[in-house]
Amino acid sequence: MRLVHQSLHDEVASQLRDRIFAGELAPGMFLDEVQLAEQMKISRTPLREALKVLTAEGLLRHEPRRGCFVTEVTEQDLDEIFPVIALLEGRCAYEAAQQATDADLQALEALHDKLQRHARAGRINAYYEANFAIHEAIIALAGNRWLAGAISGLRKIVKLARLQQLHAPGRLEQSLSEHLAVFAALKARDAEGAEAAMRTHLTRQREALRALARAQRSRLAS
Repeated sequence: MRLVHQSLHDEVASQLRDRIFAGELAPGMFLDEVQLAEQMKISRTPLREALKVLTAEGLLRHEPRRGCFVTEVTEQDLDEIFPVIALLEGRCAYEAAQQATDADLQALEALHDKLQRHARAGRINAYYEANFAIHEAIIALAGNRWLAGAISGLRKIVKLARLQQLHAPGRLEQSLSEHLAVFAALKARDAEGAEAAMRTHLTRQREALRALARAQRSRLAS
């Protein structure tokens, strides 16, 4: 099906972004412009504009005289990115504690109830969805578009790694406890406590991922 003309290169970028996140366009993969243009039934011009957008987002890397490749996220990248996300989302929690109304907190409580139900049932995929909704809600409550934009950009890079930190032993229960600590601080209007709890939450995510990576290396070596 041919793409609509409206903001064509943005639509192309959106479709390619989805394919990257789905793993269809794998890390390190070379993007053949001729082949992609034929697949998407578009000319090379909007495709190249879309590739520029994704390169600026960090999802692709451009090599002179070679073309574009899907970005590969390394352990060092994650070590550098997670502390920054922890700082930014921590600040969001700080500002959310100051801004949230009683109605906002009631809506957050419903999300946390759902999170607890998924954790008890061991529904990891559903837990991920509720977890994401909570993070998004706290970012929205902060009402700081600069924080939101910076977090969104970094999340796209982290998403490339297709991480599954909740599969680390005990991580699901630990993650739930961390979320409840953040929420308790928000309800108490404790801005500093909410910030600290959110930073701890993100830091422990990275620790869980390191543990999974070590376990995987050990299995491959044995």
